[in-house]
Amino acid sequence: QVQLVESGGGLVQAGGSLRLSCVVSGISLSTNSMAWYRQAPGAQREFVARITNWGATGYADSVKGRFTIARDNAKNKGYLQMNRLKSADAAVYYCHVRPSWGKGTLVTVST
Repeated sequence: QVQLVESGGGLVQAGGSLRLSCVVSGISLSTNSMAWYRQAPGAQREFVARITNWGATGYADSVKGRFTIARDNAKNKGYLQMNRLKSADAAVYYCHVRPSWGKGTLVTVST
């Protein structure tokens, strides 16, 4: 059974940084792509970043240059480093390894 558990969310001031983690079990990141999505209150879930099993990355335009996705195959963990956070980044962030989703971690940005 695939399980994804996110952590690292919290309250941060605008301009600050957070690092999200996703512990993956039941499936290997070395052979699967991983993505981060987010959902703000009243909004649809949206794509944030993706890393393929061969290491190629892709980002939503809104986070390009500020966020970095990474993974550690040995630990079967994924990460999302978020810098220069804005109020628009506030959301619940979800880890996704097809077809499974984590339960999310909340990021709140104060201005």
